Amino acid sequence: MRDEHYNARLRAIGLSLVVSIALMAAKFYAYRITGSSAVLSDALESIINVVASAFAMGSIIFAAIPPDESHPYGHGKIEYFSAGFEGALIILAAIKIFTEGLSHILHPHEIPQLQEGILIVLAAGLINLLLGIRLIRVGRRTRSLALIADGRHVITDVYTSAGMVLGLFLVHLTGWYRLDGIIACVMGLNILVSGGGLVRQSVAGLMNRAEPELLEDISELLETHRKEIWIDVHQLRAWRSGTLIHMDFHLILPRHFSLEEAHREGKGLEYLINDHFGGDTSVLIHLDPCNDPDCPVCRRNRCELRGEEQKEHVRWNRHTLILQGGAGERLKRDDKKKPGFFR
Repeated sequence: MRDEHYNARLRAIGLSLVVSIALMAAKFYAYRITGSSAVLSDALESIINVVASAFAMGSIIFAAIPPDESHPYGHGKIEYFSAGFEGALIILAAIKIFTEGLSHILHPHEIPQLQEGILIVLAAGLINLLLGIRLIRVGRRTRSLALIADGRHVITDVYTSAGMVLGLFLVHLTGWYRLDGIIACVMGLNILVSGGGLVRQSVAGLMNRAEPELLEDISELLETHRKEIWIDVHQLRAWRSGTLIHMDFHLILPRHFSLEEAHREGKGLEYLINDHFGGDTSVLIHLDPCNDPDCPVCRRNRCELRGEEQKEHVRWNRHTLILQGGAGERLKRDDKKKPGFFR
């Protein structure tokens, strides 16, 4: 599965790099024949596309290197650097576009061969649309942030091209050449927002920010395959490092289990999770023996150690599993807070 995903990522990013180089050349040719600041803004973003695709390719290759002594958690986080680098380049391109746009607003000039320029930019936009959709699809299927980021950047370029074609068509109809600079500034603002979003996403990944969708997926998996002897799960944590998912949590088992029995349950749960995520996981399970406070949430019908009857069935979800302490302990704490509780 890993090899299939890796090959799919390489093919997608290789296609992105080749197409980006070809479209960059076409857009600079369009700028050469028109001198339009709006066309220049699109051509400048194409440079960013080429650099970002090359950087993304390098990050995908580097992220595939297995863990070693120097990097025991693998090299996957390089993809977050790739997304952040791409976002920073997009922001720099937006600043340059603003500068060119303001210059053409203050000093408007006639745009020669405007129709030819519009056709070139329109064709490039359609090609980028198909490319961006493919990159995002492959990125989601192979769980590659670098591909998703590159795809979103390409889609942003499509929006830029669409707005620019519309604006240049209005310039062609009206002859108001200041509109060329206004279009460039508006496109620059759109690009700036896109770059800022990629930088925020990169920082969130580097800071191991919790992913609600991932936690919910894990919680649903545990709830669906929940066994009677799995008394409770708590302190669930999960984060991504490239395509590898790291997670750890506490699993409460009956305290009369031998070390061998507890280990067998833990390994079986690891295999279940690993199979669900296609082998791209690193799972650490801390095994806890049950205590009396766990009895109210324990679903075992036959238990010689039970001190209390079951009081409540707690459904596992990301809100309950991320908390510290088992559900039984939390129920006890909640009972103590009720008025009239004997202390």
